[in-house]
Amino acid sequence: MDFLMSGLAACGACLFTNPLEVVKTRMQLQGELQAPGSYQRHYRNVFHAFITIGKVDGLAALQKGLAPALLYQFLMNGIRLGTYGLAEAKGYLHSAEGTHSPIRSAAAGALAGVLGAYLGSPIYMVKTHLQAQAASEIAVGHQYKHQIFPPQSWKVALAAAMVSGIAVVLAMTPFDVVSTRLYNQPTDTQGKGLMYRGVLDALLQTARTEGIFGMYKGIGASYFRLGPHTILSLFFWDQLRFLYNTYTK
Repeated sequence: MDFLMSGLAACGACLFTNPLEVVKTRMQLQGELQAPGSYQRHYRNVFHAFITIGKVDGLAALQKGLAPALLYQFLMNGIRLGTYGLAEAKGYLHSAEGTHSPIRSAAAGALAGVLGAYLGSPIYMVKTHLQAQAASEIAVGHQYKHQIFPPQSWKVALAAAMVSGIAVVLAMTPFDVVSTRLYNQPTDTQGKGLMYRGVLDALLQTARTEGIFGMYKGIGASYFRLGPHTILSLFFWDQLRFLYNTYTK
């Protein structure tokens, strides 16, 4: 469960931080092995880079490399945090006397970090290649011509739906947990709930008593239920639009 929770949490954060990764990648490649002042600076600072990429490459370019970025975050952080959590749960971080051992904790953290980075490195390379891709007038670094899916491919819609499925599950699982508990709570003779007064009360009680992870109970099952539903819904919607536009022209 630690692997799944940590991986999904990292994916949720990645949806918001990936544009910064795109900007960071391009600014780091700008002027590669060139003396200062001898090259054109397409990106003067972070804010200028955001504006330039959005204006020249389009707003969607700020999410370039999102698919491998999500996979990288899920794999690396899932392994890193999950392995550390497993070591902690098994008691490997404590000495023979039962006290917490800083040395064992550092060793477990280092091992988990190395393992996650090693397995995630090939995916990170693909992510970097995709994020560096730019229009010729603002291109920096070597321009790889990777193309994961051909234009208008059904695979594009499928990949986008898989990503959106993660976002939906992260956003909706707390409310799904609350709705399940509200429906299942015992009631008095008037049908009034005996455990929760309403949605907000259920959220607060769950968070206070079980912690933030209590609000994400069953998230794995939620994704395997909601994920395919979201994926198939968006996939069929995209394909129906494509067929409609094709045969009505």
